[in-house]
Amino acid sequence: MPELPEVETTVKGLQKVLNRIFVYVWTDSPKLIKKPGFNQFEKEIKNKKIKRIWRRGENIIFELSDGYSLLVHQKLTGHFLIGNWELKTESWEPLKTGALGERVNHYIHLMFRLDNGLMLALSDLRKFAKAELWKTESLVEELSSLGPEPLEKEFTFNKFKEIVKNRKIKIKQILMDQKLIAGIGNIYSDEILWRAKIHPFESGAELSEKELRDIYKYIKPVLNQAIKLKGTSVSDYRDIKGEEGQFKKLIKVYQKENEKCSRCGTKIKRKKMGGRSAHFCPTCQK
Repeated sequence: MPELPEVETTVKGLQKVLNRIFVYVWTDSPKLIKKPGFNQFEKEIKNKKIKRIWRRGENIIFELSDGYSLLVHQKLTGHFLIGNWELKTESWEPLKTGALGERVNHYIHLMFRLDNGLMLALSDLRKFAKAELWKTESLVEELSSLGPEPLEKEFTFNKFKEIVKNRKIKIKQILMDQKLIAGIGNIYSDEILWRAKIHPFESGAELSEKELRDIYKYIKPVLNQAIKLKGTSVSDYRDIKGEEGQFKKLIKVYQKENEKCSRCGTKIKRKKMGGRSAHFCPTCQK
Protein backbone atom coordinates (compact mmCIF):
# COMPACT_ATOMS: atom_id res chain seq x y z
CA MET A 1 0.00 0.00 0.00
CA PRO A 2 1.38 3.43 -0.86
CA GLU A 3 2.47 5.17 2.34
CA LEU A 4 3.46 8.77 3.00
CA PRO A 5 6.60 8.81 0.77
CA GLU A 6 4.80 7.19 -2.19
CA VAL A 7 1.78 9.48 -1.85
CA GLU A 8 3.99 12.55 -1.49
CA THR A 9 5.92 11.50 -4.61
CA THR A 10 2.63 11.07 -6.48
CA VAL A 11 1.37 14.49 -5.35
CA LYS A 12 4.57 16.13 -6.57
CA GLY A 13 4.20 14.42 -9.95
CA LEU A 14 0.55 15.43 -10.22
CA GLN A 15 1.41 19.13 -10.05
CA LYS A 16 1.71 19.05 -13.86
CA VAL A 17 -2.10 18.85 -14.08
CA LEU A 18 -2.61 21.84 -11.79
CA ASN A 19 -5.08 24.38 -13.28
CA ARG A 20 -6.37 21.84 -15.76
CA ILE A 21 -10.09 21.11 -16.13
CA PHE A 22 -11.86 17.74 -16.02
CA VAL A 23 -13.76 17.28 -19.27
CA TYR A 24 -14.57 13.55 -19.21
CA VAL A 25 -14.39 10.61 -16.83
CA TRP A 26 -14.42 6.89 -17.66
CA THR A 27 -14.49 3.78 -15.52
CA ASP A 28 -15.10 0.09 -15.99
CA SER A 29 -15.51 -0.31 -12.22
CA PRO A 30 -18.12 2.16 -10.88
CA LYS A 31 -17.67 0.76 -7.36
CA LEU A 32 -14.37 2.65 -7.11
CA ILE A 33 -16.49 5.79 -6.78
CA LYS A 34 -17.57 5.70 -3.16
CA LYS A 35 -19.13 9.18 -2.93
CA PRO A 36 -21.52 9.93 -4.65
CA GLY A 37 -22.61 7.23 -7.13
CA PHE A 38 -20.81 7.24 -10.48
CA ASN A 39 -23.56 8.99 -12.46
CA GLN A 40 -23.68 11.90 -10.02
CA PHE A 41 -19.88 11.90 -9.75
CA GLU A 42 -19.54 12.13 -13.54
CA LYS A 43 -22.00 15.03 -13.68
CA GLU A 44 -20.52 16.98 -10.77
CA ILE A 45 -16.82 16.70 -11.65
CA LYS A 46 -17.20 17.77 -15.27
CA ASN A 47 -15.77 21.26 -15.94
CA LYS A 48 -14.22 21.51 -12.48
CA LYS A 49 -10.78 23.15 -12.41
CA ILE A 50 -7.93 21.67 -10.36
CA LYS A 51 -6.82 24.50 -8.05
CA ARG A 52 -4.57 22.62 -5.65
CA ILE A 53 -3.24 19.07 -5.15
CA TRP A 54 -2.08 18.05 -1.70
CA ARG A 55 -1.71 15.13 0.66
CA ARG A 56 -3.19 14.31 4.05
CA GLY A 57 -1.83 11.07 5.47
CA GLU A 58 -2.17 8.51 2.66
CA ASN A 59 -4.94 10.49 0.90
CA ILE A 60 -4.52 12.54 -2.27
CA ILE A 61 -6.78 15.58 -2.43
CA PHE A 62 -7.55 17.53 -5.60
CA GLU A 63 -9.03 20.85 -4.50
CA LEU A 64 -11.40 21.93 -7.27
CA SER A 65 -13.37 24.98 -8.32
CA ASP A 66 -16.90 25.67 -7.02
CA GLY A 67 -16.04 24.49 -3.51
CA TYR A 68 -15.49 20.81 -4.33
CA SER A 69 -12.61 18.43 -3.62
CA LEU A 70 -11.77 15.01 -5.05
CA LEU A 71 -10.23 12.58 -2.55
CA VAL A 72 -8.42 9.48 -3.78
CA HIS A 73 -6.97 6.77 -1.57
CA GLN A 74 -4.86 4.37 -3.64
CA LYS A 75 -5.24 1.54 -1.10
CA LEU A 76 -3.21 -1.65 -1.67
CA THR A 77 -2.33 -1.66 -5.38
CA GLY A 78 -3.45 1.68 -6.81
CA HIS A 79 -1.25 4.33 -8.41
CA PHE A 80 -1.79 7.32 -10.68
CA LEU A 81 -0.37 7.73 -14.18
CA ILE A 82 -0.39 10.71 -16.51
CA GLY A 83 -0.17 10.26 -20.27
CA ASN A 84 -1.76 10.69 -23.66
CA TRP A 85 -2.58 7.14 -24.66
CA GLU A 86 -4.23 5.63 -27.68
CA LEU A 87 -7.68 4.34 -26.79
CA LYS A 88 -9.86 1.48 -27.92
CA THR A 89 -12.56 3.29 -29.85
CA GLU A 90 -15.35 0.98 -28.74
CA SER A 91 -14.69 1.21 -24.98
CA TRP A 92 -12.44 4.27 -24.34
CA GLU A 93 -10.04 1.85 -22.62
CA PRO A 94 -6.32 2.71 -23.15
CA LEU A 95 -4.15 0.38 -25.20
CA LYS A 96 -1.32 -1.30 -23.32
CA THR A 97 1.59 0.59 -24.88
CA GLY A 98 4.44 2.72 -23.51
CA ALA A 99 4.36 2.91 -19.70
CA LEU A 100 1.15 0.86 -19.79
CA GLY A 101 3.12 -1.95 -21.39
CA GLU A 102 4.45 -2.92 -17.95
CA ARG A 103 1.84 -5.22 -16.47
CA VAL A 104 1.61 -3.38 -13.14
CA ASN A 105 0.64 -0.17 -14.97
CA HIS A 106 -2.09 -1.40 -17.27
CA TYR A 107 -4.89 -2.17 -14.81
CA ILE A 108 -6.62 1.13 -15.64
CA HIS A 109 -10.06 1.27 -14.02
CA LEU A 110 -10.60 5.02 -13.67
CA MET A 111 -9.49 7.70 -16.10
CA PHE A 112 -10.05 11.43 -16.55
CA ARG A 113 -9.50 13.42 -19.74
CA LEU A 114 -8.30 16.96 -19.09
CA ASP A 115 -8.82 20.08 -21.16
CA ASN A 116 -5.28 19.99 -22.62
CA GLY A 117 -5.71 16.42 -23.90
CA LEU A 118 -3.75 14.73 -21.10
CA MET A 119 -5.24 11.70 -19.36
CA LEU A 120 -5.08 11.10 -15.63
CA ALA A 121 -5.48 7.39 -14.94
CA LEU A 122 -5.68 5.18 -11.87
CA SER A 123 -4.17 1.71 -12.27
CA ASP A 124 -5.37 -0.68 -9.58
CA LEU A 125 -4.96 -4.43 -9.89
CA ARG A 126 -7.26 -5.34 -7.00
CA LYS A 127 -9.78 -2.50 -7.42
CA PHE A 128 -9.53 -1.57 -3.72
CA ALA A 129 -8.83 2.13 -4.35
CA LYS A 130 -11.52 4.70 -3.70
CA ALA A 131 -12.49 8.08 -5.14
CA GLU A 132 -14.85 10.45 -3.36
CA LEU A 133 -16.19 13.85 -4.36
CA TRP A 134 -16.75 16.12 -1.37
CA LYS A 135 -17.68 19.66 -0.57
CA THR A 136 -14.27 21.00 0.45
CA GLU A 137 -15.46 22.33 3.80
CA SER A 138 -16.89 18.93 4.79
CA LEU A 139 -13.76 17.09 3.65
CA VAL A 140 -11.46 19.26 5.73
CA GLU A 141 -13.59 18.43 8.77
CA GLU A 142 -13.51 14.72 7.89
CA LEU A 143 -9.70 14.69 7.58
CA SER A 144 -9.27 16.41 10.94
CA SER A 145 -9.74 13.02 12.61
CA LEU A 146 -6.34 11.88 11.28
CA GLY A 147 -3.27 12.11 13.47
CA PRO A 148 -0.49 14.68 13.02
CA GLU A 149 1.72 14.68 9.95
CA PRO A 150 5.12 13.27 11.00
CA LEU A 151 7.10 15.58 8.70
CA GLU A 152 5.53 18.80 9.96
CA LYS A 153 7.46 21.08 12.31
CA GLU A 154 4.75 20.65 14.94
CA PHE A 155 5.52 16.93 15.19
CA THR A 156 8.02 17.36 18.01
CA PHE A 157 9.45 14.73 20.31
CA ASN A 158 7.08 15.84 23.05
CA LYS A 159 4.14 15.41 20.69
CA PHE A 160 5.36 11.92 19.76
CA LYS A 161 5.91 11.01 23.41
CA GLU A 162 2.39 12.17 24.26
CA ILE A 163 0.96 9.91 21.52
CA VAL A 164 2.88 6.81 22.64
CA LYS A 165 2.96 7.02 26.42
CA ASN A 166 0.47 4.92 28.38
CA ARG A 167 -0.67 3.05 25.25
CA LYS A 168 -0.50 -0.65 25.96
CA ILE A 169 -0.56 -1.63 22.31
CA LYS A 170 2.47 -2.64 20.26
CA ILE A 171 4.73 0.18 19.09
CA LYS A 172 4.46 -0.91 15.44
CA GLN A 173 0.67 -0.66 15.70
CA ILE A 174 0.97 2.81 17.21
CA LEU A 175 3.17 3.97 14.34
CA MET A 176 0.70 2.58 11.78
CA ASP A 177 -2.50 3.89 13.40
CA GLN A 178 -3.62 6.72 11.10
CA LYS A 179 -5.66 8.30 13.91
CA LEU A 180 -2.46 8.66 15.94
CA ILE A 181 0.17 9.44 13.27
CA ALA A 182 -0.81 10.00 9.64
CA GLY A 183 1.04 8.32 6.77
CA ILE A 184 3.26 5.60 8.25
CA GLY A 185 2.39 2.03 7.27
CA ASN A 186 3.91 -1.43 7.17
CA ILE A 187 7.10 -0.64 5.26
CA TYR A 188 8.32 2.41 7.13
CA SER A 189 7.28 1.25 10.62
CA ASP A 190 9.51 -1.82 10.11
CA GLU A 191 12.38 0.30 8.80
CA ILE A 192 12.15 2.95 11.54
CA LEU A 193 12.07 0.36 14.32
CA TRP A 194 15.02 -1.59 12.87
CA ARG A 195 17.13 1.56 12.79
CA ALA A 196 16.05 2.43 16.34
CA LYS A 197 16.78 -1.16 17.53
CA ILE A 198 13.27 -1.49 19.02
CA HIS A 199 11.26 -4.71 18.83
CA PRO A 200 7.95 -4.10 16.97
CA PHE A 201 5.97 -6.05 19.62
CA GLU A 202 7.18 -3.85 22.48
CA SER A 203 4.31 -2.08 24.24
CA GLY A 204 4.31 1.67 23.83
CA ALA A 205 3.68 2.12 27.55
CA GLU A 206 6.81 0.10 28.42
CA LEU A 207 9.25 2.08 26.29
CA SER A 208 11.80 4.22 28.09
CA GLU A 209 12.46 7.88 27.34
CA LYS A 210 15.66 6.87 25.52
CA GLU A 211 13.85 4.28 23.42
CA LEU A 212 11.17 6.81 22.46
CA ARG A 213 13.88 9.28 21.45
CA ASP A 214 15.60 6.58 19.37
CA ILE A 215 12.38 5.90 17.47
CA TYR A 216 11.58 9.58 17.00
CA LYS A 217 15.11 10.23 15.78
CA TYR A 218 14.57 8.01 12.74
CA ILE A 219 10.99 8.88 11.73
CA LYS A 220 11.70 12.03 9.72
CA PRO A 221 15.05 10.92 8.20
CA VAL A 222 13.60 7.62 6.94
CA LEU A 223 10.51 9.26 5.45
CA ASN A 224 12.48 12.12 3.89
CA GLN A 225 15.03 9.76 2.36
CA ALA A 226 12.22 7.64 0.91
CA ILE A 227 10.63 10.75 -0.62
CA LYS A 228 13.98 11.75 -2.11
CA LEU A 229 14.19 8.29 -3.74
CA LYS A 230 10.54 8.50 -4.93
CA GLY A 231 9.21 5.87 -2.56
CA THR A 232 9.44 2.10 -2.35
CA SER A 233 8.41 -0.29 -5.13
CA VAL A 234 8.33 -3.77 -3.64
CA SER A 235 5.07 -4.61 -5.39
CA ASP A 236 2.65 -2.52 -7.48
CA TYR A 237 3.61 1.06 -6.63
CA ARG A 238 4.89 3.26 -9.47
CA ASP A 239 5.20 7.04 -9.84
CA ILE A 240 3.08 9.01 -12.32
CA LYS A 241 5.53 8.14 -15.12
CA GLY A 242 5.12 4.44 -14.37
CA GLU A 243 8.59 4.19 -12.84
CA GLU A 244 9.70 2.39 -9.68
CA GLY A 245 10.65 4.09 -6.42
CA GLN A 246 14.25 3.40 -5.41
CA PHE A 247 14.08 3.28 -1.61
CA LYS A 248 13.74 -0.48 -2.00
CA LYS A 249 17.54 -0.53 -2.39
CA LEU A 250 17.86 0.74 1.19
CA ILE A 251 15.31 -1.59 2.78
CA LYS A 252 16.82 -3.34 5.81
CA VAL A 253 14.07 -5.64 7.12
CA TYR A 254 10.74 -5.23 5.31
CA GLN A 255 10.01 -8.40 3.31
CA LYS A 256 13.51 -9.72 4.04
CA GLU A 257 12.50 -12.76 6.05
CA ASN A 258 15.38 -15.28 6.42
CA GLU A 259 17.89 -12.86 4.88
CA LYS A 260 20.85 -11.82 7.01
CA CYS A 261 20.57 -8.61 9.03
CA SER A 262 22.99 -6.10 7.51
CA ARG A 263 24.01 -5.02 11.00
CA CYS A 264 24.66 -8.29 12.85
CA GLY A 265 24.16 -11.17 10.41
CA THR A 266 21.20 -12.75 12.23
CA LYS A 267 18.37 -13.96 10.00
CA ILE A 268 15.46 -11.53 9.76
CA LYS A 269 12.20 -12.85 11.18
CA ARG A 270 8.60 -12.18 10.21
CA LYS A 271 5.77 -12.44 12.71
CA LYS A 272 2.06 -11.86 12.25
CA MET A 273 0.58 -8.81 13.94
CA GLY A 274 -3.16 -8.77 13.43
CA GLY A 275 -3.73 -8.67 9.68
CA ARG A 276 -0.18 -7.41 9.02
CA SER A 277 3.35 -8.74 9.36
CA ALA A 278 6.25 -7.33 11.35
CA HIS A 279 9.80 -7.89 10.08
CA PHE A 280 12.64 -7.52 12.56
CA CYS A 281 16.08 -8.72 13.61
CA PRO A 282 15.73 -10.85 16.77
CA THR A 283 19.27 -9.92 17.87
CA CYS A 284 19.34 -6.17 17.15
CA GLN A 285 15.73 -5.65 18.23
CA LYS A 286 15.47 -7.66 21.44
